[in-house]
Amino acid sequence: MTFDRPDVVDFGGAGQPIVVLHGLMGRARTWAPVTRWLTRYGRVIGLDARGHGASPHRGGGWRTEDFAADAARIVADLGAPAVVIGHSMGGLHAWMLAAARPDLVRGIVVEDMAPDQRGRTVDPWREYFESWPVPFAGVDQIREFFAPLGDYFTDCFDQRPDGYHLTADLTDLYGIASEWGTRDFWPYVERVRCPILAIEAGLSAMPPGQMRQLPTRAPGGGHHVIADGAGHVVHRDAPEFYRGAVEAFLSEVLSR
Repeated sequence: MTFDRPDVVDFGGAGQPIVVLHGLMGRARTWAPVTRWLTRYGRVIGLDARGHGASPHRGGGWRTEDFAADAARIVADLGAPAVVIGHSMGGLHAWMLAAARPDLVRGIVVEDMAPDQRGRTVDPWREYFESWPVPFAGVDQIREFFAPLGDYFTDCFDQRPDGYHLTADLTDLYGIASEWGTRDFWPYVERVRCPILAIEAGLSAMPPGQMRQLPTRAPGGGHHVIADGAGHVVHRDAPEFYRGAVEAFLSEVLSR
């Protein structure tokens, strides 16, 4: 299957489908450094989620089930069950997909995302987002502003005539994340029958203790690891730790 869509990135590789799902504010191509080694294990496909990157879907329709259904259609087009790897928001979408369509998923990796964040709001984010000097004058300014993860954030911006702007609209981001503070997603985790690798950031802002429970509350079991000293974007903060954990998990899952 060849994807002629701007919101789908084919990173290459062959064989076992591997689908990567980005976090809030990101886009598929933020996975590029990971896919350089991930393509050894299969064909890696990335999707720009609704409201992000080149996705044509803007301005509403932010039910988490709809994001998972978008990913399910990609996997179905690939013609074989996939390993689904998600960061933050993408991790939520990964276990929602596995719960809804167990026939499409062989295993999932959840990076720093918790199932029950009820009561949290996006209000603390607003002041931070609104402090950004948008538009940014260039990629060097983006790297400096978001150091030490500057290279990750440069992929979240597009150049326009007046400078660099986030590919996602802030109003859309608030709408997407607001839903997480109103829902308990544990019932979906408890329907996941494939193995889970839960990678928790040592400096995580997620509610404590929840990620440790992901492999124990899911029927498919799995593993939980903590990247000591790493922030929310573990695959950029602790790339060797992240790679080792994912490669071990893939070796286990793909040998079944």
